Amino acid sequence: MAREYSRIDRIGDQMQRELAQLIQREVKDPRVGMVTVNAVKVSRDLGYADIYVSLLSTEELTEQSPEVQDSLAVLNKASGFLRGQVGRAMKLRVVPHLRFHFDSLLNQSRKMDRLIREAVGDQPAVPRDDNDDPVSDNPERDA
Repeated sequence: MAREYSRIDRIGDQMQRELAQLIQREVKDPRVGMVTVNAVKVSRDLGYADIYVSLLSTEELTEQSPEVQDSLAVLNKASGFLRGQVGRAMKLRVVPHLRFHFDSLLNQSRKMDRLIREAVGDQPAVPRDDNDDPVSDNPERDA
């Protein structure tokens, strides 16, 4: 039997949507840049919420990159303001403390994609026959 979609999961999802909008609209510090809120994990007692963010950049970023360090410092400094805004928007009695982390999963997926392309090349996974026309394969449609 499938696991229920718990209240903690629903709070995390709603918090992710609210934080994405708040960071985009309310945080005016130029050091933040283009931030994407990838995931929010809320503790069971609503004490803390770990927010995983990634930055839009042309180069591969790591947690030690200066852009990432600056953005995380600004977001962690603004966490009190963001916490208050999230509490008002979601009408929660207990609002978790916000902790921002860099999400390196995007970089890992880029690296895996690059490795797969090096190994396989630009060949499609399933060979496609150029003569396949889905419209002409339907006899009812031709009649």
